[in-house]
Amino acid sequence: MIGWYVHHHGYGHVARFLAVQPHLRSPVVAFSSMPRPTTLPAEVEWVELPPDADEFEGADGSFHDPRDAEPTVRGHLHWAPHGHPGHRARLATIAAASVTRDLQAFVVDVSAEVVAFARLLGLRTVAVTQPGARTDAPHALAYALADRIVAPWAHGAVPTAGLSAHGDRVVWTGGISRYDGRSPEGARAERAVLVLGRVLDDAVRTEATARLQERGWDVSAVGHDATSRVDDPWPLLSRSTVVISAAGQNSVADLATAGARAVVIAQERPFDEQVHTADALDRWGLAHRADATVTAAELVALVEAAADGEPDWSRWQVAGGAERMAAAVEAVLP
Repeated sequence: MIGWYVHHHGYGHVARFLAVQPHLRSPVVAFSSMPRPTTLPAEVEWVELPPDADEFEGADGSFHDPRDAEPTVRGHLHWAPHGHPGHRARLATIAAASVTRDLQAFVVDVSAEVVAFARLLGLRTVAVTQPGARTDAPHALAYALADRIVAPWAHGAVPTAGLSAHGDRVVWTGGISRYDGRSPEGARAERAVLVLGRVLDDAVRTEATARLQERGWDVSAVGHDATSRVDDPWPLLSRSTVVISAAGQNSVADLATAGARAVVIAQERPFDEQVHTADALDRWGLAHRADATVTAAELVALVEAAADGEPDWSRWQVAGGAERMAAAVEAVLP
């Protein structure tokens, strides 16, 4: 059996798990602080872990912020706060499951601490990496300990200084999208813009929408708040002339699957992950890039420039990416 740690920040890590899981021949049990995804098949076990970043009660009855409990161990780890019962219970749950479920391998998406812990348990360990300046001590430790490192984007697209010493254990799968293999639903519109997710301040989005509409564009926005969320954005994604999106790994893989003309906005993330990805897309001519400080006027100009493009998204190698990751995971099994 395979264990799989799903980080709880954002939706990208769980989306990647949901895309890869159907291609695994071995049974898998997932561990996460996130609630069980409603689309996960009933036969797949999902173990919900307690939170480890909330305020906690100490032995003296006082409450503590885990950020004040030396969580980085003087820069050697990312998150291991002293005395946090949730943190301890998370690792204890994983350790117990490694015995009771006879785990043979463990995929970590993502956590340097869980990579180290899984390897200390004697599990064959697969570390999922992300773009960005990941040359710090915790990442170096995780990469050194992992039996396999999965990089879910096209080889050569994004500089990866942190991986240079581990090339023999890195598998470049190409992008991984939940929509891989799905056909467009209808013809692409001539002047339709989709704003996907919370990538713009409300004021900028409102002004940009007005400016685009004045120039004859039909504008849709989904996912920027609770009321605008849709279960399946694929029809809009595949039919829009231009898509405005974040530069996260799953967002980019979805754009590639749709063959979208796109403007990607690099959101602030640890290690400048989205900045590195947006730069790569711009350099390869796959999307126009902007930062979170983009103005409405600048955004309109980028949309109209993107509308004239013909990006070769095959370079991002999304077709078959989920299958390649599944194969990389199962290759470490005894």
